[in-house]
Amino acid sequence: MPEGERPGWAQRLELLATVLLAVAAVATAWSSYQATRWNGEQAKAASQTNAIRIDAARAQGEAQAETEVDLALFIQWVDANAHDEAELADFYASRFRDEFQPAFDAWLATDPMENPDAPPSPFALPEYQVEARDQAEEYDRQAEVSAATVRTDIQRATNYVLAVVLFAVALFFAGISTKLDSDRLRATLLVVGWVIFLGSVAWIATFPISFAV
Repeated sequence: MPEGERPGWAQRLELLATVLLAVAAVATAWSSYQATRWNGEQAKAASQTNAIRIDAARAQGEAQAETEVDLALFIQWVDANAHDEAELADFYASRFRDEFQPAFDAWLATDPMENPDAPPSPFALPEYQVEARDQAEEYDRQAEVSAATVRTDIQRATNYVLAVVLFAVALFFAGISTKLDSDRLRATLLVVGWVIFLGSVAWIATFPISFAV
């Protein structure tokens, strides 16, 4: 063999090392980009979740205030009715909120003054509905869905970060293999590097991707 010429299989090892260095570098850059993108998606989802929770808190506060108004007026009506102050009772009844009136009418229809089995108050009837409370519950459901998206995006970003680490390990084995004199050891390191690289590629191929245009 002429001096300076290396066996063909040794040259192939160098080619494999060079290819691994190139593709692992590209894969590392791609995974880093995706990790950053999913961190951004997580931040947007978290912001949306916070906004929904604020709406839920506002609706809950409104529902509580409306319920307190209904309760206060009903107590005043009960007191006036108990003292046979019909005019005053009508005064309070005329100021019931539209949402409370159906429940009050349904409660009166049960003859609560004479019927011991009647519901204790209009608030115990299904007719008593507070739209703001329903809105708060809906916002809570939306917030939970949005929070689940946040958790998913965090996991995706974490997975891509782990992929960066794995590709860096593949780069390490490829780089070290070029510094060794033993072709057998070089081949071993390259095999390990390629296994890590290909396994990582197969893994991230199952990940969703995020693009910014």
